[in-house]
Amino acid sequence: MSAQREQGLRIEKRADLCFRRTPQRDLGLDLYLPVPLPSRPQPLIVWIHGGAWMGGDKDPCPFWHFAGEGFVVASISYRLSHEAIFPAQLEDCKAAIRWLRAHAGEYGIHPERIGVVGHSAGGHLAALVGVTGWTRQFDRGEHLEESSAVQAVCDMAGPTDFLQNDAHTFGPLADLPDSPWSLLIGGRISEHPDRVAQANPITYIRSECPPFLVIHGERDEIVPFHQSVLLVEALKGSGVPVEFLAFPEADHSLNIPGLDRKVLEFFRRELNQGAEEP
Repeated sequence: MSAQREQGLRIEKRADLCFRRTPQRDLGLDLYLPVPLPSRPQPLIVWIHGGAWMGGDKDPCPFWHFAGEGFVVASISYRLSHEAIFPAQLEDCKAAIRWLRAHAGEYGIHPERIGVVGHSAGGHLAALVGVTGWTRQFDRGEHLEESSAVQAVCDMAGPTDFLQNDAHTFGPLADLPDSPWSLLIGGRISEHPDRVAQANPITYIRSECPPFLVIHGERDEIVPFHQSVLLVEALKGSGVPVEFLAFPEADHSLNIPGLDRKVLEFFRRELNQGAEEP
């Protein structure tokens, strides 16, 4: 357990809280809590790391300081593609959401005000968590009495339609047999359209999906900008509220000054409006 300070506010990190035991490994999350905990439950923001579903880690969490802005923040782990193929990753993310709801009282979390944010592969998983709140298809593990639905989603440069990725690059990338996309689904994507459809966020979009903030750089050479265009069009077509921030000069890293404030404003708007005490 450690304590950190941001603008004079004390933020406590509780690291490696186990939320799921899998045959491959135990999965943990890090919680960032304002100290002392406010008397009223706080909305929760869940960070899902990127790394092409092959690597990456929950630490560091780029949005940990939101715990000093009226939120509790969680940064979660999930099984990587060399450990288990899809949908294991989505099942793990949903298990984390359920665990957090089950422990909401302990950590001062408002269980009906949960947002999720991720970048790249994490953006893909964040979008999937958001669009599958209406189905229990991917709920596996413990705390199945809890919902894995979320109330707001921020997808930063996440893939949304694997089979359309290479149409907007200079050559084949996603369809290579050893590409991150192919390794995620356990085979070349062109040879497994059913598996690809299961992994595509656009497959599950319905009118009841939560509001989205979609962020993408137009110079992204890893996940084409068009992937977010597809997602935004599908969300709008189903009547889902969506804000699209397109940055003409940005690449996949989304190293944009002030971007975290835009993310914070989105979650403030969507997770604080019209909320009642649990």
